[in-house]
Amino acid sequence: MPEWYQRPQPPVRTSKRKNIPDGIWVKCPSCSESLFRKELERDLNVCPKCGHHFRINSSTYINLLLDDGSWIEQDANLTTDDPLEFKDSILYSDRVEKYVKKSGLSEALRCVTGKMSGRTIELAILDFSFMGGSVGSVVGEKLCRSIDRAIETGSPLIVVSCSGGMRMQEGLFSLMQMAKVSASLVKLSQAKIPFISVMTNPTTGGTTASFAMLGDINISEPGALIGFAGPRVIKQTIGQDLPEGFQSAEFLLEKGFLDMIVIRKELKAKLTTLLNLLM
Repeated sequence: MPEWYQRPQPPVRTSKRKNIPDGIWVKCPSCSESLFRKELERDLNVCPKCGHHFRINSSTYINLLLDDGSWIEQDANLTTDDPLEFKDSILYSDRVEKYVKKSGLSEALRCVTGKMSGRTIELAILDFSFMGGSVGSVVGEKLCRSIDRAIETGSPLIVVSCSGGMRMQEGLFSLMQMAKVSASLVKLSQAKIPFISVMTNPTTGGTTASFAMLGDINISEPGALIGFAGPRVIKQTIGQDLPEGFQSAEFLLEKGFLDMIVIRKELKAKLTTLLNLLM
């Protein structure tokens, strides 16, 4: 073959392809947009395209709602016992130990006393990373202690719920927390101290059936799943198709179960305004 007819060979690339570390990009479950994680965190974990509110942990809510350096954690030393010596696939005590190591928390509820826009409040936050934010005997006790502190000091109470419901590994000990906390909230109401309930995605089961829906004002983040039983169970029970958007925050607002839906970046300002009016 003549030399002038031969095509030049492309140079061989010897440099290695750079690997992108895992976790830099996050896919929005609502609109499927690929989001840069650091930018998403700067936007308070809210999708800038569709407004989907990603689940955040208790530490993030504390930093979001309370003034810098103004808070102290309460009752962090309370830990879960195993009253029934329960075992499913593993021992309940081993499961709790696993979540303590995984989440860095001692329990599913964190209770803090701090200042929000200069006002002292009692803030209790259910953290989904610890056994799905489930409510056991220790969670109920910590919440009741927060209510007692609110009554003693005259400080308003704010509870942020993110929970799958009662912790069934504790059986009746868990279910009794619904009545125990509700009774304490009656005392708070009699003392004329405000209680604002903030529901996030998800707030379900006995949590919804008790204290989460007992606020003087009930607030939700947009798009949150709020309900007692799941849609599939309800459909099988009543034998009917459920309305579109059933158990979403927007559906509950329309039906009167919520007072308002507040986007995350406006939550602190809205709570501050409400407390100024209520106090």
